[in-house]
Amino acid sequence: MKFMKIGTRPDIFYTEEATRTVISDIPSDIVIKINNISYFLHKLQFPLLPRCGLLQRLCADSTDSSIVTIELHDIPGGGEAFELCAKFCYGITINLSAHNFVSAFCAAKFLQMNEVVEKGNFALKLDTFFNSCILEGWKDSIVTLQTTAKLIEWSENYGIIRRCIDSIVEKVLTPPSKVSWSYTYTRPGFSKHQQSVPRDWWTEDISDLDIHLFRYVITAIRSTFMLQPQLIGEALHVYALRWLPDTTKIRSLAESSVSQTDETIEKQKRILETIVSMIPGDRGSVSVSFLLRLLSFGNFLGASSLIKTELTKRACLQLEEATVNDLVFPSHSSSDQHFYDVELVLAVLESFLVQWRRQSPAPTDNNELKKSIRKVAKLIDSYLQVIARDANMPVSKLVTLVEALPDVARKSHDDLYKAINIYLKEHPDMSKADKKDVCRILDCQKLSPEVRAHAIKNERLPLRTVVQILFFEQEKGSRPPENKMPLQELIRRKHTPSPEDDLAKLELGPNEQSRGAEGTRKTAAPQSSIVIDEQRTKKPDKKIMRGEIDEAGSEKGREFREQGNSGTKVDTKKIIPKGSARER
Repeated sequence: MKFMKIGTRPDIFYTEEATRTVISDIPSDIVIKINNISYFLHKLQFPLLPRCGLLQRLCADSTDSSIVTIELHDIPGGGEAFELCAKFCYGITINLSAHNFVSAFCAAKFLQMNEVVEKGNFALKLDTFFNSCILEGWKDSIVTLQTTAKLIEWSENYGIIRRCIDSIVEKVLTPPSKVSWSYTYTRPGFSKHQQSVPRDWWTEDISDLDIHLFRYVITAIRSTFMLQPQLIGEALHVYALRWLPDTTKIRSLAESSVSQTDETIEKQKRILETIVSMIPGDRGSVSVSFLLRLLSFGNFLGASSLIKTELTKRACLQLEEATVNDLVFPSHSSSDQHFYDVELVLAVLESFLVQWRRQSPAPTDNNELKKSIRKVAKLIDSYLQVIARDANMPVSKLVTLVEALPDVARKSHDDLYKAINIYLKEHPDMSKADKKDVCRILDCQKLSPEVRAHAIKNERLPLRTVVQILFFEQEKGSRPPENKMPLQELIRRKHTPSPEDDLAKLELGPNEQSRGAEGTRKTAAPQSSIVIDEQRTKKPDKKIMRGEIDEAGSEKGREFREQGNSGTKVDTKKIIPKGSARER
């Protein structure tokens, strides 16, 4: 940081109540009132009037012996800036830097301390310091620009903002290999002594600016067309992290650890809107993770529907690049008892599907589009495994998210089965109707043999779902012909303990090995896989041994029992239509 020292005399200003007086044998003959402070000074004994054109005009009608009182409440910078100008006139030592330059310069201009009034006046010295020191420095220019926020109109009129921005942009466009000045860069793993200058070295320093000044700088940089859109996007990302709240740690506005006043919320809304308006149109200029985070900001702050719609459209175009962690945000709706913001994910997914269908009249015939939607489906199924741990997650949310994707999106239902199994495990008190709702979305024809083997012995699944899987096992010949057995025998074996049961367990990940307290919300880090544990094997149900399949006692169930008791062959086609994968 550059400094300039002017004057040699010691400070002779002292304060008494609401007055500032100069220690002198000569009585004061001019009183300058600024807000609540009165300055008792001298007109001619010290070169105050000779150097201030404004005070000369205001005192033109007074006599040399009379005491003049002048009110300067509108002087830019207030009393502190005026005192710097007064001390310059008295020859008192003052230190100037980027922190006080703007107020001093604007006050000197206001008081008309220019070369027309006297040679070597204060305004000229300040302007020389500005050009030779402040604009030549990197952080000096940024600090000076930031201080203009309090005197924005004066700074614009005197050209301070424009000249600071030009200096900043010039340095930002400097090739990294030629950057020799000090800068802030606190990314993990970076060492200024061991590594070359990163391309985004400038982003953290300009993030200290107020949003309107930051927008001026970014707009000026973009107008040169010399930087890649990704660098602009990174600057926006750094600024958002600096000024917007971390919504991943806040459930709702009421739960924020920092008191959010209406003024603070409105300021954050303006920041969000400005950042969104500056995102380059190039795809990939910002990451999908950043777009989703901005969308979460919008939900948290109550942003306009226009902003949220724009972010949703941008995020859906890059949804394939997202990870499970990118989708995990807490719900900010006071009406939601569940933790995760499923509505955010669903909105982006639906927007993605609209774009996906528009790309081709028959997107399912296009291998690239099919690959795209299957990648998104795998992402959604992994997300389902995370939200399934929430003890308050309703079945409807889970089902809606699953059914949003078309059948072609899932080549396999193994990941979906894992999510359903987690949900059944974390919600042991589910009603039979809810169990049927969550299991009807499962297509047993798209399960791998290993998962089907596990499902057959999974007592959490409704019996009807298990029968569908057993039927498919026999119909598709998943077992060798000589090993096939009647459907009733398969059902019986499902409920009979066997030494081979352990071989059918699926190794799907580490987090399922322990069960949390029942009824508590689960907020564990997303896992792409889980371990599905077996419950204790129950004794065979005599009704099931006799062939009772329909739990409600339907006609099909009674027919099944009659056939089982009479020893006739069971016609499974009457139970489940051939090839059917879901319970209708």
